[in-house]
Amino acid sequence: MITPLDDLYDTNVLDERMRRRIGGFYRNRGVKALEIIDHDRVKRYRDFFVVVGETGEYVVEGNYCSCDDFLHRGGMCAHILAVLISRAIGRYELIDLWYYEDLKDQGITPI
Repeated sequence: MITPLDDLYDTNVLDERMRRRIGGFYRNRGVKALEIIDHDRVKRYRDFFVVVGETGEYVVEGNYCSCDDFLHRGGMCAHILAVLISRAIGRYELIDLWYYEDLKDQGITPI
């Protein structure tokens, strides 16, 4: 089965037709992922992606996300989907730092 993401990686174009396909295929998670992208809330650090969600920042690395939805339900959450879409269309904020360095610059000490 070819998914909307498969086609998006082939075309690299997120037009209205593709948005409808993503929303139809991934349902609520797809709609949320598109909102994340529309508000430019995907950041690419040297080590992984970070998505600014509704209640905080979530680390996305491969098929892993630090959000509660992923940790409790598993599968592809809206944050992972947003990263996959962002990579396909090249739309994310590139931050030339390790995520740990950015946290230190903000005065946050990671665990």
